[in-house]
Amino acid sequence: MSAGGEQRVGIAFDVHPVEAGAGAAGRCLVLGGVSFPAEAPLVGHSDADVLAHAVAEAMLGAAGLGDLGSHFPDDDERWRGADSLDLLAECARLVGGLGWSLNNADCSLIAEAPRVAPRREEMAAGLSRAAGGPVHVKATRPEGLGSLGRREGIACIAVALLVRTPGR
Repeated sequence: MSAGGEQRVGIAFDVHPVEAGAGAAGRCLVLGGVSFPAEAPLVGHSDADVLAHAVAEAMLGAAGLGDLGSHFPDDDERWRGADSLDLLAECARLVGGLGWSLNNADCSLIAEAPRVAPRREEMAAGLSRAAGGPVHVKATRPEGLGSLGRREGIACIAVALLVRTPGR
């Protein structure tokens, strides 16, 4: 325990394949709650937002609350097409119910496209609002290597630091 109070760290990885063909009609890629209409969407039961999913799972893990799938199973129709920022906000509520709050989260998106830099602040702001604390977004390209390099999917790694809520 640090001098500043009790802390816990969680780490998470999320990956979704790119949806190809006619199945993508009417949908677009969503990253950090931001829509990229020119890009093919990711396959998933919800909106498949890998940034929001990774941050949510890192927070759940730090609080000892299991994984995202245990709270929002992909065989439950309530979550079909769900906005992942709403799922992240619900995870923040669950974490808060145990007396924890997000000190900060850091995530690294791994994708050949889209370019994240022009919309990074917008993504960070939406994720931060939903998570209840600052979320930093970075991106890296796999430089053509593997399935992510062939643009077959997008992945994200996130780490979250929770702190004990004062008075809990």
